[in-house]
Amino acid sequence: MSFRETLQYIVENVGGGLGAVIMGYDGIPIDEYVKEDGALDVQLLTAEYAAVLKEIKRTVEVLKTGVLEEVAINTEFSIAIARVINDDFFVVLVMGSEGNFGKGRFLLRREGPKLGEALQ
Repeated sequence: MSFRETLQYIVENVGGGLGAVIMGYDGIPIDEYVKEDGALDVQLLTAEYAAVLKEIKRTVEVLKTGVLEEVAINTEFSIAIARVINDDFFVVLVMGSEGNFGKGRFLLRREGPKLGEALQ
């Protein structure tokens, strides 16, 4: 399965999914799948969250609390779950505020290693 097909699978099966992006900590996307009817600018949202994730990753390293695995950002209008793929890349799933948070985490945890293998 290609990156886009994997991202599409996650977005279409999570319930409330708007888009998903594989991205580097530099904010440059590798691939993405975004529903056309989404009310949010998923590309802009994930690019801005990349900077936040980079700082969180740095903080985790400074504190020596282990390897960063996942970060969730919940707002009034959206839920974003970022799952680390490897040292350089992560995947972000963006859902509407009614999205299925638990299923989103499950799908990212299940599909993340496959994305990591394909990135090597």
